[in-house]
Amino acid sequence: MKEIILAKYGEIILKGGNRPKFEKMLMDNIKSVLKNVAKCRVELRQATVYIDGFEEDKIELIADRLALVFGIVSITRAAVCEKDIESIKKTAAEYLSEDLSKPCTFKVEGKRSDKSFPLNSVQLSIELGGYLDDCFPNITCDVHDPDITVRCEIREFGAYVYNNDKKIKGQGGMPIGTGSKATLLLSGGIDSPVAGHMIAKRGVTIDAVNFFSFPYTSERAKEKVIELAKILARYTSKIRLFIVPFTDIQLEIRDKCPEEHMTLIMRRFMMRISERIARKSGSKALITGESVGQVASQTLSALDVTNAVTDMPILQPLIGMDKIEVIDRAVKIGTYDTSILPYEDCCTVFTPKHPTINPRRESVERTESVLDVEGLIADALRGVEVIEVYPD
Repeated sequence: MKEIILAKYGEIILKGGNRPKFEKMLMDNIKSVLKNVAKCRVELRQATVYIDGFEEDKIELIADRLALVFGIVSITRAAVCEKDIESIKKTAAEYLSEDLSKPCTFKVEGKRSDKSFPLNSVQLSIELGGYLDDCFPNITCDVHDPDITVRCEIREFGAYVYNNDKKIKGQGGMPIGTGSKATLLLSGGIDSPVAGHMIAKRGVTIDAVNFFSFPYTSERAKEKVIELAKILARYTSKIRLFIVPFTDIQLEIRDKCPEEHMTLIMRRFMMRISERIARKSGSKALITGESVGQVASQTLSALDVTNAVTDMPILQPLIGMDKIEVIDRAVKIGTYDTSILPYEDCCTVFTPKHPTINPRRESVERTESVLDVEGLIADALRGVEVIEVYPD
């Protein structure tokens, strides 16, 4: 019996005259993801991507990889057969025998896209449902709340039968590459990887910047950030990671600035440096993982002080979320276990005991004026390490 994978997209269908552009980008992304997984044929027909021609033992791996592709809303394994009602009946009984052999309720949903097929959708559902009811004595029809929904689609190139309840949920969103590029300030914590994933879901290509304070932060902390970038790259295909040496800047801030302003001034430097990197690499925005009030540096007053140093758009997708919501998303996308590894990032170095929570921009600017801001930025940019990160 021939088995096929059907991948369906969602939002793209609303793109009107631009839809072919988005479809092409989605197809390119799918082919790229599957290139090193299995030899297969990938075709787009009637708002559905058909994947077949693969070795039987590769189907689960292919489905798992497709579930990480932005733009796809569902992935379904289905049996394919001739558009003949007798062939459809026999295929459905054989393909779904394991599911329907146990006592359960079921219904059949038929969909006839090919109008040359002699039965309409309702007639197809009745005919196939009656046959399955005769074949499996332990099942009972329930059209309102069934345990199993059998789907049969009659399309241009064949008939497809599957258990709709085994459909895999996709990432949704828009294909990577359709939303320009943005640069993520990637720490080793829980929040920033989630923020990056949420913006990438809108089709935005992601670069990342990490600030590294050796020897106050260890090589293990750097490896942790690279691992987080690898996890995000499962969804984006690759990430260019910029590692910025940050120790000298932090030492200058510690030695010359009041303790209560240290974190804010440090973050202002991060924003300036990230903007320089972002503009040079073609990014149109910065991405950060702030949530209002989560820590002292994320009050609205503090965010005003931090964001004042850049005129580049700053995307903050977590801004209204609480920590539990962010953790749930981190677990779902696979970054949580890495984020909680006990290797400190630069944000935990020289942390003030009593940071100000309602800073005034003029006060922080006056404090910062004792520093050679441009000189420190230039020195940091000269030491940037660039790593091309790909998924494992």
